[in-house]
Amino acid sequence: MPKSERELIPELKAVLSSRRYSPVVTGNYCAYAQEFLDYLGHRGILVADVTEAEVARYLCDAVALFRKRRGRNPGKRWHEIPQAGIHALLRLVQDQWPPAPKATCAADALRFALCNEYETWLREERGLSLASIDAFLWEARHFLGWQLERCGAPEGLVEVSVGDIDCYLDVRASKLTRSSLKCAAERLPSLLRYLHRTRLIGTDLSPHVLAPRLYAYEGVPSILERDQIAAVLVSASMDTTPAGLRDHAILQLLATYGLRSGEIRNMRIEDIDWRTEAIRVRHSKTQAYTFLPLTEPVGEAILAYLRSGRPATDARELFVRTRAPYRKLDRLYSMVRRRLRDACVKPRGKCGPHIFRHARATELLRAAVPQKIIGDLLGHRSIASTAPYLKLATEDLRAIALDLPGTEVSA
Repeated sequence: MPKSERELIPELKAVLSSRRYSPVVTGNYCAYAQEFLDYLGHRGILVADVTEAEVARYLCDAVALFRKRRGRNPGKRWHEIPQAGIHALLRLVQDQWPPAPKATCAADALRFALCNEYETWLREERGLSLASIDAFLWEARHFLGWQLERCGAPEGLVEVSVGDIDCYLDVRASKLTRSSLKCAAERLPSLLRYLHRTRLIGTDLSPHVLAPRLYAYEGVPSILERDQIAAVLVSASMDTTPAGLRDHAILQLLATYGLRSGEIRNMRIEDIDWRTEAIRVRHSKTQAYTFLPLTEPVGEAILAYLRSGRPATDARELFVRTRAPYRKLDRLYSMVRRRLRDACVKPRGKCGPHIFRHARATELLRAAVPQKIIGDLLGHRSIASTAPYLKLATEDLRAIALDLPGTEVSA
């Protein structure tokens, strides 16, 4: 093994230790990485040239070796530990893993080039956020790949027609809800306008993309009642593990302020002003800041998490993973769903963090709080954004129902 590769395992161990991986995990990762390096050495493959296919082939061989040594198959998720160690090694050597896809034909080369140019246009000329750019690029990659695979490159773009667009949306519709299909259909015109603007297609086809119609207030979102929220908070408060302390603090924020998932995940330590007892919230959609009073239950939950639950890390986000690498949370949906299940609360429909937002809005509406104030609390840009929450106060609507004339019931 070349000297540079002999030094990889000590360097990997140092990197994992600096990211505060436990000694056991660090040892396991390094052991599996060493076995992978030995495997590459026997086959004369440089670690810098490793592909995803070679990693998959090695893991298959490792499963066969496990079966040969122990006389049984490994568990279904056994491969995750050696795979994680190998991926950590490859990120150290190749900087990025999985590697960026490489063009294998002219159609791939054209698609990659167009997506790179389209991304630049979305960012520099349209000024979209990173989340929006990712969504537009996802649709662009799939449409271009689908069209070029059917018709070839570059003829597949020059000859794209309304019929092609309809066929693509029919394919997408088989796996999407009406709401998701509407989002896909609303992203596609942007790509078509760009292709026309760059003269890759002769006609602007964007006006011919028809999205399914969704009616305002056609569905009633899931909602939690006050006693259900109390049950979830009590159940979470009984879990004194680091994950339990973190989840209880997050649930308190959701129940008290109705914050969005991203607003909680991006909340930083400096956003809590203990001196003035206030919380600074950066609204993920408008990018505006709101200062909210720090209530006692929320403050106590956050303080308990900071004292006994939050791991030592350089990350400035308030809530981080409980396992290394200690970085901000990717999502809250699975945590909320698990805490609802532990509390035996089964809301109708979706059971993600947004149901706390709907519940908070409905509670304020029932307390006769003006829509403008509710909108400011929720971070809405206009009253129209708050209006959909009105449909959730069904009990209030029943209370003001009017008697129809001529419906007097005789004794």
